[in-house]
Amino acid sequence: MVARLVVAAPASGAGKTTVATGLMAALTRRGMAVSPHKVGPDYIDPGYHAMATGRPGRNLDPWLVGEELLAPLFLHGAAGADLAVVEGVMGLYDGAGASEFASTAHVARLLDAPVVLVVDAAKQSRSVAALVHGFASYDTRLRFGGVILNRIGSARHEDICREALAESGVPVLGAIRRSDAVATPSRHLGLVPAAERRTRATRAMDAAAALVEDSCDLEELVRLARTAPPLRARPWTPGPATALTGPAAAGSGAAVTRTAPDPESARPPGAPVRIAVAGGQAFTFGYAEQAELLTAAGAEVVAFDPLTDEALPEGTRGIVVGGGFPEVHAAELSANEPLRGEVAAFGGPISAECAGLLYLARELDGRPMCGVLDVEAGMTGSLTLGYRDAVAVRDSALTRDGERYRGHEFHRTAVRPAPERPLFRWRGGADGFADDRVVASYLHLHWAGSPQLAARFVRACHRVPATPVRGSAPPAPGTSRPTR
Repeated sequence: MVARLVVAAPASGAGKTTVATGLMAALTRRGMAVSPHKVGPDYIDPGYHAMATGRPGRNLDPWLVGEELLAPLFLHGAAGADLAVVEGVMGLYDGAGASEFASTAHVARLLDAPVVLVVDAAKQSRSVAALVHGFASYDTRLRFGGVILNRIGSARHEDICREALAESGVPVLGAIRRSDAVATPSRHLGLVPAAERRTRATRAMDAAAALVEDSCDLEELVRLARTAPPLRARPWTPGPATALTGPAAAGSGAAVTRTAPDPESARPPGAPVRIAVAGGQAFTFGYAEQAELLTAAGAEVVAFDPLTDEALPEGTRGIVVGGGFPEVHAAELSANEPLRGEVAAFGGPISAECAGLLYLARELDGRPMCGVLDVEAGMTGSLTLGYRDAVAVRDSALTRDGERYRGHEFHRTAVRPAPERPLFRWRGGADGFADDRVVASYLHLHWAGSPQLAARFVRACHRVPATPVRGSAPPAPGTSRPTR
């Protein structure tokens, strides 16, 4: 059994990231092995969770992977841990669209985990009790464990809130005073990733841990977490997952159903192929299970930093470039001409999502990029955000015509021209550049929900020689290879 609790809030901005991360850090510093998790597709919070616990931050999203995988993925991530802390997303009952599917409450029920509600009490006193009563009684299927009051202004303010909540019968598990020391800066897509501000993030983490330790009843929170019953599920394993694929059942919420072996997904014979995965400060978005699936499918996963590395790792047979903030680091990425030249000349498979799409473009905000795609990318004034129920409408290096994928878009950029033959279509939209070698799209996919992606990518890498070209210059504007 894994002790566990979910840290939720009535709405975004209440302080649940500070409380959840501070709780993870405080328990870790007491010698506990803490498994960190985040509800939803967010990539940034798990980076702070990993810093707090020393374990990979993992996402739990039933929209992206299906309800049936939630508990197995949770158990996989929490293996060997003393306790798991799951940070919620938005408000407790806010889900995908108008439903509560993929909400914090939905995930808490799937995990049968007690919920701790973080309430911003800065501009209220007795009204806190009415708010908490409403959230606790709205869905009686939830295991509602208590409340942590955040941004308390004074001892008198705390006393009033505690007295009101005592009348409601909801336990108060902590009361945290206002503090600027735990603030985390934001920009156009949310918090600044921990990898970009490691020294300052560490200081903020220390402050959050101390604040939670001084203000919350850690012993009672651990006791509450241990009331969670055993889960009737087996831990997810990446090995068998790569060999099971098929079209998704309608309305299942899963990217694919895992019912029949796919001949394409069998692990190729021979030594592992080396796959270079972009990292560093510009490319911080990714799910931990992707590398695990690639390894299980027969890959040696090696990280490289497009900001600082002037060459791909020796022997690279495939490249994966995930999400991040290349627009923030466009000047440095553009200045690394040797690496851009290698990527431009690379003849193996490339998988790119969102930020990776921008890096493969001919230019980004007027600065030269790799030129693998004959498109220009740039910042826009509007945010594109939301879940996508997409269908692949053509074959590619990763997909097959007619397959369904659950994904997520989150960006303030655009590429021009749009793809003439998009890879994915969904209600009201289309996206994706693809051929038999390169797949690049704004759509973020969780590969645990579509394990055939890893298997197909590794198999494609086996078909190319390990001969990256050294010292090639990026193509001049207008001469890049069309991958349309």
